[in-house]
Amino acid sequence: MAKKIILASGKGGVGKSSLTAGLAISLCEIGFNTLVIDFDIGMGCLDLILAADDTGIFNWGDVINETCEPMTALRSTIGPKLLVAPTFFDDSYTAEAVKKMVSFYDKHFDYILFDAPAGVSGGFKLAAECADEGIIVSTPDEVCVRVGQYAGDILYSMGLESVKLIINRFNKKLTTQGHYLNIDEVIDATVLQLVGVVPEDRKLSYCSVTGMQTLTKSPAKSAFYRIAKRLEGINVNLVI
Repeated sequence: MAKKIILASGKGGVGKSSLTAGLAISLCEIGFNTLVIDFDIGMGCLDLILAADDTGIFNWGDVINETCEPMTALRSTIGPKLLVAPTFFDDSYTAEAVKKMVSFYDKHFDYILFDAPAGVSGGFKLAAECADEGIIVSTPDEVCVRVGQYAGDILYSMGLESVKLIINRFNKKLTTQGHYLNIDEVIDATVLQLVGVVPEDRKLSYCSVTGMQTLTKSPAKSAFYRIAKRLEGINVNLVI
């Protein structure tokens, strides 16, 4: 069975989708068969970030409504397989239907990452219903930390026993100058176990537009690799 992890933030603009893509690529490079499911209905962009092939015409809504075979809906990318989000919400997208869909892929992959949309309803709750673990992605500012802590509470209330934290876009210089919360302050505010810190990286910002295939050697890519190792229980440094 796959390890099924929802990556959420509670609000947009924290770089969660790029982080999800980078982590999925690192898991593939380590040797794990990985699937990413985009739950941002109507606003999904992981096909662009992951440079997915342009031959796919199906999404996970088609799988639920049985207009295509489950494996046919998967798109190839520069690393993981991708299941894109539907363009519009449909009443058939119930928690039970989504769980049934995910259960099919469960036996084919080592990891399934659910990229949740901003907010804590709709696609967020559908993804959470299918996940075994959660990761809250937050930038080190008070607004994102507060909303991230709330999203973490929602995941716990939905039955997830493990919810961890990734601090994204960490800028050591600006943090030292007092412009942002430091790592300990973010941990204390969210009350979550830290699993990784991704530094501010201009290359990553560029890749969110051009696609992750251009992200080779960079501080962010190194951080994704360390997080992937830590998800496997391997003791590596949080920050370098």
